[in-house]
Amino acid sequence: MTEDPPKATSPKDRTANMSFLDHLEELRWRIIKGLSGVGIGIIIAFFLGDFLVDEVMLGPTQSDFFVYKLLGIEAIDLTIQSRKLPGQFFTYWGTLIVFGIIVGSPLFFYQVWSFVEPAMDRAEKWKSVGHTIFITFFFLLGVAFGYFILVPFALQFFSQFQISDAIHNDFDINEYFSSLTMWVLSCGFIFQLPVISYFLSKFGLLTPEFLKTYRRHAIITCFILSAFLTPPDPVSQVLIAIPLILLFQLSIWISGIGVRKRNKSLEKAFGNG
Repeated sequence: MTEDPPKATSPKDRTANMSFLDHLEELRWRIIKGLSGVGIGIIIAFFLGDFLVDEVMLGPTQSDFFVYKLLGIEAIDLTIQSRKLPGQFFTYWGTLIVFGIIVGSPLFFYQVWSFVEPAMDRAEKWKSVGHTIFITFFFLLGVAFGYFILVPFALQFFSQFQISDAIHNDFDINEYFSSLTMWVLSCGFIFQLPVISYFLSKFGLLTPEFLKTYRRHAIITCFILSAFLTPPDPVSQVLIAIPLILLFQLSIWISGIGVRKRNKSLEKAFGNG
């Protein structure tokens, strides 16, 4: 070739002339706007306070909790006590804040992505709204998995586990709330694995072949994790392990999509598309 290839016209970038301090200022406002969604969620939770505490937060402590019947778990009532003076106060507001985080997560994810988006590949970048739906879906799916699957098994296992008949299991309300929050939110972040898989693959840092190579290791890890989180019976372990294995398999498939999109972007950039 004797002629230079035509130069592609770069799309307008609103951040092109921004200094480092300007970027920090925009990030600050993005975070504030994202946290405003959490604030709105807390206000909504305030009007639903009694329901959230009695039916949602304390629901799994009752043996007639509907999930136990669906999963076939032989449940017992948990005895919850408040051993600290502000124990119930902190638990009440903690419940409202956690609910606010879950409800406000779509707006927060949207603001974070709107800040990150200009740095992405402009030839084929995700729209902020679509990307927010993608992230939020897996976050809420993980939260649902944690609350409806992990929490019932974990609570009943720890409540019925005894090293001696002389020791009675009475749980502090703050410890109960902390464990419940940790399990639920942790699952929300663990279920971001397909999202992370997509982006790492689109940036060329991960391939489905790599994930397939370590698929057996991942399956074993899922069963080991489920063994720690459930009572020592095969049914409970399988019920926890299968969704985790399916999540890993989904990550492999999504990684393939990310790799194909990256290849198309490269072909287009080099004029072969």
